[in-house]
Amino acid sequence: MDVQIRPISNQDTQNIIKWRNNPSVQKNFIFRTPLNEKLHSEWMQNKVEKGEVAQFIIRDKSSNQDVGSVYLRDIDHCNKKAEFGIFIGEDEARGKNIGTQSTRLILQHAFEKLDLNKVFLRVFDVNPGAIKSYEKSGFVKEGLFRQDVIIDNHPYNVIFMGILKEDWMKQNG
Repeated sequence: MDVQIRPISNQDTQNIIKWRNNPSVQKNFIFRTPLNEKLHSEWMQNKVEKGEVAQFIIRDKSSNQDVGSVYLRDIDHCNKKAEFGIFIGEDEARGKNIGTQSTRLILQHAFEKLDLNKVFLRVFDVNPGAIKSYEKSGFVKEGLFRQDVIIDNHPYNVIFMGILKEDWMKQNG
């Protein structure tokens, strides 16, 4: 595997801000408010440190560079599920299978360490590259929410995808 993930720390703040504010990243997010140190600090204190989010930094081992982040948010231990998110913030790191490999690593964490039963995600239907990557990782389309999000007066369809622990176990033994 060409990537590794490590838990996020406060030392990653500047990279996270840079990556999340990158227009090529931001266009794929529902929440598009520019990220700043205050918002990121609140995220770290109110979500990551309280265990509602398991967030990791993606490192490209071939370049020895941090290139993005992958996370599980709104971790629901009662229903054993969480929402998946990822962004590759360094433009030159895209298209190198880093996202797919990082997705597989966070799914292993979700199912083996957190003992979740389901991981789901939301993706715009106009993002076929991401959808293909998610399918390669074992996610299946579960539904289409038509014109679910309006950004800058433009309605976007949102596809919900999910993967169950039992399906992941079959794929990864």
